[in-house]
Amino acid sequence: MTPATKKKIGIGLGILAALLAVGLTVFLLKRQALLTYALAQVKAKVERKYPVALTLGQARFTDLNTVQIDGMSLVPTAQPTDTLLQARLLTVSLSVRSLFAGRPVFSNLEISDAQLTARKTNRTDNYSFLYKKKRATPAATPRDTTNGTNYGLLVNQLLEASFDNVPGEADFRNFLVTYDSPRHQARIVMPRLAIEDGDIEGQLTATVDSVVNKVGVQGHIEPGDYALNAEVFGLERRPVTLPYVLRRYGARVQFDTLRFSLTDKDLADDELTVRGTASAANFIVNHPKLSDRDVRFPRGGIEFVARLGQAFAALDEGTKVTLNRMAFFPVMSVRKLPLNQRVVGKMINGLRNRRETLAGLQVKADIVSAETPANTFFAALPEGMFNTLEGMQGEGTLKYKMHLDLDMNQLDSLQFSSGLTPKNFRITKMGAEDLNKLNQDFLYTAYNDKGDSIKAFAVGPSNPEFVSYDEVSNYLKAAIMTAEDPRFLTHKGFMEKAFVKSAIQNIKEKRFARGGSTISMQLVKNVFLTRQKTVTRKIEEALIVWLLENTRIVSKQRMFEVYLNIIEWGPKVYGASEASEFYFNKQPANLNLSESLYLASIIPRPKYFQRSFNQYGEMRSSARYFHRLIAKLMASKGLISQNDYASVDYSLNFPGRAHGSIFRAARDTVRVTSTDSTQFEPLNLIDLLGGNAAPDAGVNTNIPAEQGGETTPPTPKP
Repeated sequence: MTPATKKKIGIGLGILAALLAVGLTVFLLKRQALLTYALAQVKAKVERKYPVALTLGQARFTDLNTVQIDGMSLVPTAQPTDTLLQARLLTVSLSVRSLFAGRPVFSNLEISDAQLTARKTNRTDNYSFLYKKKRATPAATPRDTTNGTNYGLLVNQLLEASFDNVPGEADFRNFLVTYDSPRHQARIVMPRLAIEDGDIEGQLTATVDSVVNKVGVQGHIEPGDYALNAEVFGLERRPVTLPYVLRRYGARVQFDTLRFSLTDKDLADDELTVRGTASAANFIVNHPKLSDRDVRFPRGGIEFVARLGQAFAALDEGTKVTLNRMAFFPVMSVRKLPLNQRVVGKMINGLRNRRETLAGLQVKADIVSAETPANTFFAALPEGMFNTLEGMQGEGTLKYKMHLDLDMNQLDSLQFSSGLTPKNFRITKMGAEDLNKLNQDFLYTAYNDKGDSIKAFAVGPSNPEFVSYDEVSNYLKAAIMTAEDPRFLTHKGFMEKAFVKSAIQNIKEKRFARGGSTISMQLVKNVFLTRQKTVTRKIEEALIVWLLENTRIVSKQRMFEVYLNIIEWGPKVYGASEASEFYFNKQPANLNLSESLYLASIIPRPKYFQRSFNQYGEMRSSARYFHRLIAKLMASKGLISQNDYASVDYSLNFPGRAHGSIFRAARDTVRVTSTDSTQFEPLNLIDLLGGNAAPDAGVNTNIPAEQGGETTPPTPKP
């Protein structure tokens, strides 16, 4: 190659290098200008969509397609001094081709040292604009709230705001989230939370209302399809405790692992339908009104079809709840009823009337289980809820069904039914308690309302004070059955109508004003369970009663015999033999009608046995009403003669040890008025007094032998 040629080549390469340098300079300058323009567009788009001021720090390329932004902040325009979100450093990937095409595509967002600060006062907050859509109507137009909140629209807004703001690729490092309101405070520290190709993984320490949880999160999200699969689990082998329910309701709710999926959402006619699943491992609930110990569900889950709309939420057909391997299919709804105006009386100053806005709820539920093998049923019972039945086994199948229709504006229309349907069912192995002990001599321990033991004694012939069924006056047996449980010999443990009417009164008075327990339920409560008034104890009581009444373990006569020997009839007075001696200094077989009526009247509240009499030793009118009512019912059923009914005596003599305490206490009890009949209202006569009793509802109905009943009524003889 000649020198001239080499020179020409060198000049050409120099020109090319210069052109490349100029081009690169122009490219870099243009790229930076386009980046500045693109970020300005992002800022304008965000500020058009939300009422905020977005501030971005200096932005620059650190390589061909990586952009670094030195800080950012997001401030609501309504609160210019209240920064919602800020970060020290942002790093994103930017497609150069898309940048020059005028449609910049950002990806791989990394945020370092960010802080989200949410605040709420009694009147305002700095974050609700994120999920509240702008109204199409003028702001001055008042919002119609007479029909209540549309939960479908609200949840749909929350879902769309959440999914629409999830980046496809993101990496949050040292992310701090704080929330402060008059009622709650929260602080969440996330060392790292990463989203890559829709996969989510991260860890966080959350302190909410002083409850601290160290939690791991993993899952997958498809924002465009509104689909999510997520798993939340406790770290360091510690469970996750829900904070809100602990502070709001005093309940400890925790789990080891919670899995949740949202597979579909559909908004039509202002109603939102969402489908998905949720399941928990080692789910535990603890509340003193629920149980005296943890109630544990080892495995449980739900496949839900939920529907939300104007003032209502519902679980529709297609929903399935699983406890271990037992499946339930609930269809239920909760609806907030339209507001009613009711005059509630004058104000304290008496100058004007006050109208109070009252809103009620309507709850409907139908739950049915699959036909379940007996051992699967017993294995599905939550731990800590059925202590006496733990370890029980059986054969055959069981199917559960429940119906509820409650309208808080029409309480008297309450409908409720609940029951198990057996098929070839029998118990093959008893649980922690042997239900057969009712057929044998057994040791009974009486407890007070605080759970302290008062007295222990044998129930059976080994106890000299034990009385057999035939050794008790028929007057007393008939009076107790009439007052406490008129259908004891015919029902299978429960009186649905009495229970429903008791529930209506309890709801109206917002307290447990009336029980509605049958003799079977009272027997089970006293023999097998504690005196603690908890929800789980009541459910356990119902299941044990069902087992006793439906498996022919114990006859009705034996159940009533045990009942007569263990029930409380006064301070440390238990059983018919001791009660007869304490009050009347005689044997149970020798009690007359008036004495039997008195003993029956004090069973609901045995500690207040003196309240039947005034300070002059005369029977109060409320006590007379009880005696007259029960005697009349007994006569109408043929349990006593009309002569017996006419001879009911209200002037009782108490030659027993109770004499002094009855009349001494009667003289001191001046605050009890004669119009107070709550002491003497028979709990289970609600059915009869309401006119709903069947003609054969009395205690003299013959019982088929296969039901374990007796075939002869306890009819007193003149």
